[in-house]
Amino acid sequence: MSLLLAIQGWDRSAWADRLRRLAPDRTIRVWPDDEDLAGIRYALCWKPPEGLLARLPDLEVIFSLGAGVDALLGDPELPGKPLVRIVDPDLTGRMTEWVVLQVLMHHRMQRRYDESQRAKQWAPLDQPPAAAVGVGIMGLGVLGRAAAKALRSLGFKVSGWSASPKEIPDIACFHGTDGLVPFLTETDILVVLLPLTPDTEAMIDYGLLSGLRRTNHMGGAVLINAGRGRLQVEEDILRALADGILAAASLDVFAEEPLPPSSPFWTHQKVTVTPHVAADSDPDTICREILRQIANYEAGRPLENVVDRQRGY
Repeated sequence: MSLLLAIQGWDRSAWADRLRRLAPDRTIRVWPDDEDLAGIRYALCWKPPEGLLARLPDLEVIFSLGAGVDALLGDPELPGKPLVRIVDPDLTGRMTEWVVLQVLMHHRMQRRYDESQRAKQWAPLDQPPAAAVGVGIMGLGVLGRAAAKALRSLGFKVSGWSASPKEIPDIACFHGTDGLVPFLTETDILVVLLPLTPDTEAMIDYGLLSGLRRTNHMGGAVLINAGRGRLQVEEDILRALADGILAAASLDVFAEEPLPPSSPFWTHQKVTVTPHVAADSDPDTICREILRQIANYEAGRPLENVVDRQRGY
């Protein structure tokens, strides 16, 4: 009953220690320390090297340790075994916190008050109600739905866009190519929580940003992206900021991570950068969830949150 941890960019030993503590009856093996790949039924992965999973002769299920699975789907040798993504209330709650934090920061013009504080200026600004502000959520999966409901509870006029039709109470839902323009025209603050697929890669470009509503108290539209870095065309974001299409941006994800020191985002006065931490989840919670899924699978019950490889999520 061996489990393989195949992780790059995180502390492998810490994850292995957690699993051994939570599942003392199972054999926990860690790539690249364990060279014998026979007998491994389950692979727990975060950005494993291409081709590794294809070398596991007894593999039955692949688990992603994060919400995104684009790195796994990008492996041309990925075995045709069930691929399970994490859907975790803790992760969802943290993402909702981050999105609400960024929306409120821009709506309440906190960065301008920060400038006033540094200049020792007492400079109140006109503040419209949340109901006057259109917040558009791109991506209406578990994360997008939770963020939309939280923002609606604060009074914002919330709408959503997704590739396929969705229905959420009190949220105006748009979908597909025909729904994109009307969605953008009533959006002052755009929140991007899309999965990364061939259809969504580089979707957040200058043309899309140009469709956002710009007549508001913030001085222009605002972009908030906590989905994936490759959803956005970073040169186009900078151009939109320079042209006044965007008044500000909050970015948690980037095409290259860690964000290189040479990136203009670091020092841009209109950009808030966070280091891909919007939805950091508790590793113990993730491990417990995966072990629960494994126990259900071994008892003959169906796996949950299996990725549709055609859709990419």
